[in-house]
Amino acid sequence: MTLLTNFSRRAPIAPSSITKPISSALLLGISSLLMSQALLAKDYQIILSGRQAGSQTVEYQSNGEASMAFEYNDRGRGEKMESLLTLNEQGLPTSVSTTGNDYMKAPVSEEFSLSSGTASWHSDGEQGEQASAEGFFYVPLNIAPEISGVLARALLASPSQSLPLLPAGEGRIREMERRQIDVAGEPHEVVLYFIEGLGFSPEPIWLEANGDTFAIASSWFSILPAEADAEALLPELLDTQQLKLDEYSATLAKQLSHRPANDVLIRHARLYDPKTLQVQDDMAVLVSGQRIAAIGTDSELHQRLSDDKVSFKELDAQQRFVMPGLWDSHQHFGDITGQLDLASGVTSARDLANDNETLLARKARFDAGSELGPRVYLGGFMDGPGPLAGPTKVLVDEAEEAEYWVDWYAQRGYRQIKVYSSLKPELVDDIARVAHKNGMRLSGHVPAYMSAQEFIEAGADEIQHLNMLFLNFLTDIAPDTRDTTRFTAVGEHAHEINASQPRVKALIKLMQDHNTALDPTAMIFEGMFSGKPNDPPPGMAHYLPRVPPQVSRGWLSGALPIPEGQEQAYAQAFPSMLKLLKALHDAGIPIVAGTDAMPGFSLFRELELYVEAGLTPVEALRTATLTPAEVMGVNGQYGRLVPGQFADLIVIDGQPDQNISDIQRVQLVVKGGTFYEAQSLQHSMGVKPIVEPFAGLAEAMQP
Repeated sequence: MTLLTNFSRRAPIAPSSITKPISSALLLGISSLLMSQALLAKDYQIILSGRQAGSQTVEYQSNGEASMAFEYNDRGRGEKMESLLTLNEQGLPTSVSTTGNDYMKAPVSEEFSLSSGTASWHSDGEQGEQASAEGFFYVPLNIAPEISGVLARALLASPSQSLPLLPAGEGRIREMERRQIDVAGEPHEVVLYFIEGLGFSPEPIWLEANGDTFAIASSWFSILPAEADAEALLPELLDTQQLKLDEYSATLAKQLSHRPANDVLIRHARLYDPKTLQVQDDMAVLVSGQRIAAIGTDSELHQRLSDDKVSFKELDAQQRFVMPGLWDSHQHFGDITGQLDLASGVTSARDLANDNETLLARKARFDAGSELGPRVYLGGFMDGPGPLAGPTKVLVDEAEEAEYWVDWYAQRGYRQIKVYSSLKPELVDDIARVAHKNGMRLSGHVPAYMSAQEFIEAGADEIQHLNMLFLNFLTDIAPDTRDTTRFTAVGEHAHEINASQPRVKALIKLMQDHNTALDPTAMIFEGMFSGKPNDPPPGMAHYLPRVPPQVSRGWLSGALPIPEGQEQAYAQAFPSMLKLLKALHDAGIPIVAGTDAMPGFSLFRELELYVEAGLTPVEALRTATLTPAEVMGVNGQYGRLVPGQFADLIVIDGQPDQNISDIQRVQLVVKGGTFYEAQSLQHSMGVKPIVEPFAGLAEAMQP
């Protein structure tokens, strides 16, 4: 595990008056922790989406040696690692050795050493060497979360509270809040710090006043003291962190959002219509308030507005590509997801599993404009209890429970129910009935011991993940799909399944008859079956230079370890998936582009894969514009650029109708009539833009 436990984090926090200098008492505590004769040992619990899922144990010896061990179980996946470190008097690692397995159970091994001023490191994913490396902090790729505590203490011990990082970057730390917290009846003075320079946004960490690691808290993955009541402690930590982030979010949103005082005419555009799949040259779009007021050829619309004496400002697209804002139909919103979405041209997105309170609060901030983010459509998540249950507190075992939660979600504006693998198959009928009664859709993983055919016949409107369709034909081989079997069985047998077979034709016909949609998340399976465990996902490497260095290091493919003798089968698995995807598209199955991965960049790759599968670029663009709007029943308001619909659109400095990879060249984003410059959004997260600022935006926003 790298220091980046989740790509979905907030943007960097600007310096403020709440930053305090390091205290002499804390310096003394850090020194004591590293160099005292006493042995320091602590146990922690790992909380995954509100449930205990593993543990971490750390020990610090008087000679500067430290050991760390951690493991957790996430539906049959999860890391397990043991590490030995040596720290010098400044708290900097001079040696690191880690062995174990990664999230997908592939083996990992990593070594780092600092000798005579030269640092060298080696892992399955990278190797390097740097001379004159004294004073640098090496950030391991694979290690327990406690490494964040080691880094925090080293940063605090630095006079500048900053350190150069290896292999690249600079880390900084700032104090944000002090609190008194009781744990198991014992008072603790704890301090919230933000570590900056590791990713898109700060890494929050809680230290004891003496420098010991107290906790790392998030709504998804948290490290808490073993003796703590997680249900009581975690909300207190998260609420404190959130308060410190909300003020900055509002300031950032105000800085980067441009609300025009007048109507705005976007001129000289190549305009894409996902309904007709046509692109018209030299068009103009009039944005008035939150909506599109008029569309026409540039000369005719400009003349008509002038004749009617309509007051407007002009933006010259200079024959750039203008299209509806993108949709990502499979996300799990975290602290930075919304900003990454907008920076990538995503103006609408669907969340399909999250902490309900956190998600509702975040959506409210998006809607109010106090946090940067797209429109969010809510999918209520539920599963059955058990050791491999999904990441949710909503676990149902009886029909009455399931019906209660469907109603609960409906009352809070959720548009969809997503079920998961541990749900009892016999509950699907009841959930579908109540969901449909509430005007909601039903989708999800196909529950274990149930086929996709049975899932659709029971009332499912949509299936998440392309592998679930392959598993329809593997129920005799892999009836229990709650663990990684739902991946490995597909890796071994996908090549045996193709659209020319009667059994596959029958499933496609069933999906046609029921208008069943598919959320393929193809790019995940590209990494899983065609990638290598310690390499970036195939097709994503060209994005790595654009993101902060520690993000690029941790952006791995999630590849499965290939069983001996299955190399050829796994090599054919993903191409077989793309062939089925093309057959489904040709049969008219609604396909909605979703990622379930890093926002923005992953959506670009998802659309590229659709083109590799055989869709034309304009067909691929439809899966991320009009089709998801139709699936969610909002195509009368979103998904196209026509008068009366909301002004959700993007301007691209390229021609994605001819080269789908140009989709990444987003230059201007408009969400409900609010304008955002993609370059500025990207800069604020440490992402390197590849296009110039959109000329004339500031002038067009003036009264």
